[in-house]
Amino acid sequence: MNYRHAFHAGNHADVLKHLVLARVLAHLRRKTTPFRAIDTHAGLGFYDLAGEEAGRTGEWRAGWGRLGPPFADAVEAVLAPYRDAVAAVRARHGPEVYPGSPALIREFLRPGDQGVFVELHPADGAVLRERYNRDPRTKVLDLDGWTALPALIPPKERRGLVLIDPPYEVPGEIERLGRGLLKAVAKWPTGTYLAWYPIKDAGAVDRLAAGLDAALPRPALRLDLLVERPDGARLAGSGMIVVNPPWTLREEADLVLPALAERLALADYGAFRCAPIGPEA
Repeated sequence: MNYRHAFHAGNHADVLKHLVLARVLAHLRRKTTPFRAIDTHAGLGFYDLAGEEAGRTGEWRAGWGRLGPPFADAVEAVLAPYRDAVAAVRARHGPEVYPGSPALIREFLRPGDQGVFVELHPADGAVLRERYNRDPRTKVLDLDGWTALPALIPPKERRGLVLIDPPYEVPGEIERLGRGLLKAVAKWPTGTYLAWYPIKDAGAVDRLAAGLDAALPRPALRLDLLVERPDGARLAGSGMIVVNPPWTLREEADLVLPALAERLALADYGAFRCAPIGPEA
């Protein structure tokens, strides 16, 4: 467990991940019945962009840092829940803070909703407990995320999402994501799953998507955002498989992904994908 997200907080991958997470959370809030949001690899909760780690890499400047100038109105409407949640976290914790997924989830929880944050790293887990265990709507668990995933579903609310965002430190983690996602969907078919992956080896991602396309029993979207040409080594972009997406998400992604690909492109290259997979593709 060498990965430390503080070095990468607010980068282009976080922008995609947190934008999609905010859209799904906003959709869940449209119904009055409670929901549960489970984060299997939670990290610290939020990060200081003025701190040593973020300052050492400066990755946020090419991600969140480029979103300052407004986009077209239609794109801004899609970005609004994400922007509003970041602003709320900053009002709570300081203007240099960037939220991780636990902090974003917390901003969308109502009385009766539940956020469950899973973190195995001992130091990060201690910080996460200090930050969130005093809120009755949130609970921190010291578990391996892959172990927690099948154990925590289906939730008693029967509504909600699972964010799966492993560090990809070991070979074969993308393949593990595919296997874990299929097992989870079989156990809780109606849950919404957000499975994030890095794009370094484009072929590995294509194989993941093809396997899920053939095996998923539920509709899903593949959402990719590339800021460089993949070369097999560097993080050229990232993507998400969203199982049981909100019915509006495809249209929203078709609006916002081209704008982000243009704004976040490095060396004059940006690309995106919004494609259905699964039985309704």
